[in-house]
Amino acid sequence: MRIGVIGASGYAGGELLRILAQHPEFKVELIAAGSNAGERITSIHPHLTNYRDQYFEETNPETISGLDLVFVALPHGESAKLIPQILNQVKIVDLGADFRLTSSQAWERYYGGTHAGKWVYGLPELPNFRKLISSADRVASPGCYATAISLAIAPIANLIDLSDVVAVAASGTTGAGRSGKLSLSASEVANSLISYKFGGVHQHIPEIEEAIIGIAQKKVGLSFTPILAPMPRGILATVTAKTNYSEDDIRKAAERFTADEAFLTLLPPGDMPKTASVTGSNSAHFQYAVDTHTSRVVISAAIDNLGKGAAGQAIQNANLMCGFDEATGLNSVGVGQ
Repeated sequence: MRIGVIGASGYAGGELLRILAQHPEFKVELIAAGSNAGERITSIHPHLTNYRDQYFEETNPETISGLDLVFVALPHGESAKLIPQILNQVKIVDLGADFRLTSSQAWERYYGGTHAGKWVYGLPELPNFRKLISSADRVASPGCYATAISLAIAPIANLIDLSDVVAVAASGTTGAGRSGKLSLSASEVANSLISYKFGGVHQHIPEIEEAIIGIAQKKVGLSFTPILAPMPRGILATVTAKTNYSEDDIRKAAERFTADEAFLTLLPPGDMPKTASVTGSNSAHFQYAVDTHTSRVVISAAIDNLGKGAAGQAIQNANLMCGFDEATGLNSVGVGQ
C-alpha cells in the first residue's frame, strides 16, 4: 500500500518512519514536514540512515489524496485543518487529539477552540474496539498517557469504584514534543522530577474517562497527575481505586483480559514493570496488587510513549484498517537496558 507520514519531523513521526522501514505491506511514498520541507531527513533523524537520500516534502493535500493511507502526526488543532482537504477514499490514522473526544464541552475545556468531531477510537485491546477499527477508514489513535492508564483499568473496570480513580504517571521528555523549550533542555531535566499540568487539567483526562465509560457503562471520575521524568522515552503509570475484591480476583480478571493479546503482558507476581523493558516495542507491561489497609487496588503499567503510546499503536490500527494481521511490522519485545 502507498502511504504517507505527515508531521514526520517530530518524535512520533520519526518513530513511524523507523518502524515503517521494516513493514512488509506499507510503502512510504510521502514524508512531509511543512516547516522542515526541503531538509534532509537525516538532518533531524540521524538514526534513520535508510532515508539518508530523501528530503522532507511539503504538506500538500493533493499529493496526500493520491495515497492509500496516511499517518498524521501533527499538534492538536492542525489535523482538523488539514484533513477536510484530503479525499475521502484515503484511510487516515491521526496521532493527534483532534478526533478523540465525543464531548465538545470536554474539548473546549481541555483544548479550547472548535471541536472537530469524533472518529473511531484506536485502542484495539479495549473490548469490541478491534472490530470498529477494522471497519473504519479514519481512526483517532489515543494519547500516550491515555493508553497506559486506560489499559491498566480496563481488565478490572467492573471490579473497582470507577468514581474515584487516581493516577500518577511519569513520562520521558519526548512526550512533550520537539519544540525548543528551556524546561525540556538537558540541564533542566537531568537529575530532577517535576509535576506539570497539576490539579486535574491534563488533556488526557476526558479521553481516559470516555474510553472507560465506553466499556463499563458507568460514570468515571479520574484524578490524574503527570510527571516529567529525566529520560527520553517511556511512561510508568500508577493507578489506584477502591475495590471490594481480593487480589486473586483482580489478578484472574487481568489474566483473562491479557491472555490472547500480543502486546499486553501481565507480569508474574513480584515482578514490576520497567520502562526499559518496553523501550522500542509496542508492548505494555502490567502488575496488580490490592492494598488491604485501604481496600484499594494498585496497578503499575509501563509503555514506550513513542511505541504503544504513539507510532506503534498507530501502525497497529493501520494494520487492522487494511486487513493485515495487527502485529505486522511491530515488535513485542523491548530493547532492555
